[in-house]
Amino acid sequence: MNKTALITGGSRGIGLGIARELAKAGFNLAINGVRNQESVQPVLNELSELGTDVIYVKGDVSKAEDREQILQTVTDRFGNLNVLVNNAGIAPRERKDILEASEDIFDEVLQINLKGPYFLTQLFARHMVESKKKDPGFPCCIINVSSVSATVASTNRGEYCISKAGIAMATRLWAARLGEFDIPVYEIQPGVIATDMTSGVTGKYDRLFEQGLCIQKRWGLPEDVGKVAAAMATGLLPYSTGQVVMVDGGMTIQRL
Repeated sequence: MNKTALITGGSRGIGLGIARELAKAGFNLAINGVRNQESVQPVLNELSELGTDVIYVKGDVSKAEDREQILQTVTDRFGNLNVLVNNAGIAPRERKDILEASEDIFDEVLQINLKGPYFLTQLFARHMVESKKKDPGFPCCIINVSSVSATVASTNRGEYCISKAGIAMATRLWAARLGEFDIPVYEIQPGVIATDMTSGVTGKYDRLFEQGLCIQKRWGLPEDVGKVAAAMATGLLPYSTGQVVMVDGGMTIQRL
């Protein structure tokens, strides 16, 4: 029987890059997002053509009732979940200097980027623990997609940086708590990835790449992140729980 992965925000950008690579690795997929199914149907069709069983689970991870419905839908369809990929996230609607930033945008970003995945992990971790108690060999893991912004300060989007720093600590917390059940928890920190979220700043980053922003002078691609997630999901890092893999082209290496 194929393993199953739930990918939040899996219908575009980094999430879709992860979905494609997990589909190639033979996973059945539950793709979560907030758009109507009609808008994501072309993506679902594309993933299905890779030979995987795909469902779309609409829901806002920041809302408790939606998280419960996501769990119910996934388990009703596939029985078990082997891999949870916490990828869904938003940038602030307005980039403002932290001296001017608004409380409502702070709350919105933290609700979706930090609170949502934290409590979605709680739900699915309980489910995985029960699966492990029934079958200690049950393969499962949790993958958090954060950002280099967990450690690199951007003073015009402080709420985003704080949300990603929170995810970094959540990775360590869940790794520590779930270790006794042999459920590894990993984190991927992407750098500058070519997605719809970064499409508005293409010119800026093209110039920065030329000026040496990263050791590898190119944009990161969603499949760069997807390949790392596939390695984690397929069990290629069995003794690395709590660890972070940077997918940033060497951006965060300090250089003189």
